[in-house]
Amino acid sequence: MDLPRIFAVRESSHRIHNPFTPEKLALLGEALGLEEGARVLDLGSGSGELLCTWARDHGVRGVGVDISSEFTAQARRRAVEFGVGGQVEFVHGDAGGYVAGEPVDVAACVGATWIGGGTAGTVELLRRSLRDGGVMLVGEVYWRREPPDQETLEGCHAGARDDFRSLPELVAHFGELGYDLVEMVLADQDSWDRYAAAQWLNMRRWLDANPDDELAAEVRADLDAAPLRHVRHQREYLGWGVFALMAR
Repeated sequence: MDLPRIFAVRESSHRIHNPFTPEKLALLGEALGLEEGARVLDLGSGSGELLCTWARDHGVRGVGVDISSEFTAQARRRAVEFGVGGQVEFVHGDAGGYVAGEPVDVAACVGATWIGGGTAGTVELLRRSLRDGGVMLVGEVYWRREPPDQETLEGCHAGARDDFRSLPELVAHFGELGYDLVEMVLADQDSWDRYAAAQWLNMRRWLDANPDDELAAEVRADLDAAPLRHVRHQREYLGWGVFALMAR
């Protein structure tokens, strides 16, 4: 059980595996008013930056679950680096089937709603671990602008317009699921640039170091297409944010 190698190559240097800067992650923690000792579950925890920085800065405790063995190892090293190894635990496994042993104060899936088959399924999965009155965090993509044609859809990795919602549609959907939106922190175009451009540099450096690897042709093709796809489609049409929800 693991992510395909191409993901590890693209995001080998990433601390945060979505278009969120360290400053926005810190802003989210501050906006939530996290209390010392709060219990956090992070499904799709990647390299553990959310849990590790919040453990360091706010004294939270928690568990992160991710399918990538490489990212999970990075998260464990990050916890040691920050001196929070006694506060956080990182599990290599399928986050889509993980439920906390006891209810948590914050249940998060920040940018990996595919684990629940989409927004609604992920909200239901997180609900199973969340205490009454707790806060749910969902990181999700949305249409920043209405896509004009099929080329734009495909450039944004969408098969159809309805694969993603607009921001108003997404907020309305949370309400339809029975949740109040109580806070949000949104990425901007610079956030997307930092996330995407770091992937290009990771891929180029990997290609220089591994020209004969069996994955080299796939990485080369990805690097050939990714920058233009980003500036032509993704940067202009895709938004992304983390939304804090509380059950009504």
